[in-house]
Amino acid sequence: MNKQPVSIISVDIYRFSIPMEPFTIATGTMDHAQNAFIRVHTDAGIYGVGECSAFPMIVGETQDTCLVMARYFGKLWVGKDALDIPARMQQLHDAAAGNTTIKSAFDMALYDIAAKAAGLPLYQFLGGEKHVVESDITIGISTPEAMAARAMEFKSSGANILKVKLGKDAESDVERIRQIREAVGPEMKIRVDANQGWRYEDAVFALQAIGNYDIEFCEQPMRTWYDERLPELMQLSPVKIMADESVYNHHDARKQINSGSCHYINIKMAKSGGILEAKRIHDLAAEHQIPCMMGGMLESRIALSAKLHFVYASPNIQFYDMDTCMLGHLVDPCVGGVIYDGYKLNISDSIGIGADADKAFLEGCEKWSV
Repeated sequence: MNKQPVSIISVDIYRFSIPMEPFTIATGTMDHAQNAFIRVHTDAGIYGVGECSAFPMIVGETQDTCLVMARYFGKLWVGKDALDIPARMQQLHDAAAGNTTIKSAFDMALYDIAAKAAGLPLYQFLGGEKHVVESDITIGISTPEAMAARAMEFKSSGANILKVKLGKDAESDVERIRQIREAVGPEMKIRVDANQGWRYEDAVFALQAIGNYDIEFCEQPMRTWYDERLPELMQLSPVKIMADESVYNHHDARKQINSGSCHYINIKMAKSGGILEAKRIHDLAAEHQIPCMMGGMLESRIALSAKLHFVYASPNIQFYDMDTCMLGHLVDPCVGGVIYDGYKLNISDSIGIGADADKAFLEGCEKWSV
């Protein structure tokens, strides 16, 4: 890493709303990706980009709270060294608890600056190397018939892995899975995500029933306040359990692992607050042979690019839920960055994250500078 300090001189903040086809999960429906985009400018003549996607029904942040906190955080950083990433992120944690979604955009911008200062693609800066990354594709909650038809569309388009949103009603959820499995046949992998939608009794019933349909795992079957019942559920479930909303940081991961509450962990930048904490979760899980998944909210290809770099440097990430830009975004606001080859992801060896916001799209965005 470049040893000379690189001082932050200003931060640009944008309301980065991306129109999309309505998308439904157990906790609600969204018709816009409620994102925020930032550029952190330095006295070295380079800037870093960061993006986050607010999911209020999951993380508790809205686009507006992200934008307000971004202005607060930006002011704290002016004049500070962009290359001391732990110190800069601790500064944000000291200033405000939570707010991990907007913190992740600031973290991302720092890593972009650091990799650019080192003259390296971010994955090389992180010590990684490229390998094949194939994403699943997500089916939002609808009728069993509509979801089965959607599954067939994805199969016809070359998808090999389906992620199915459940959690509205346990009996209907079983029927959803039955119809999807019968439609696509035995070859496709199916994983499910209940997004905390089931009560304990629902989870036992649903997981035992869908266990007949070769399900890879279930994400977050219950609300986090029932975490103490997860070890019991794991004993009764034929389907492996992945922690999602139960794990924001490495302390949460430690508690889930020590209590025997999950087989896998889903890492999301919007929960961890960015790459710095995501790596801590990854490394702790790796020590305990708990494989991880790279997940996300509704980020554009900008944040997706940062996630792919992180995946290349994180061998314990064995599952990829990196389809966020394929879930009905009606506009692509990114230049450069990750590209999809079918459901496989690739990126160039441009320095840093290698992605930025489209100038024309930004001109239509509300902007603040600090």
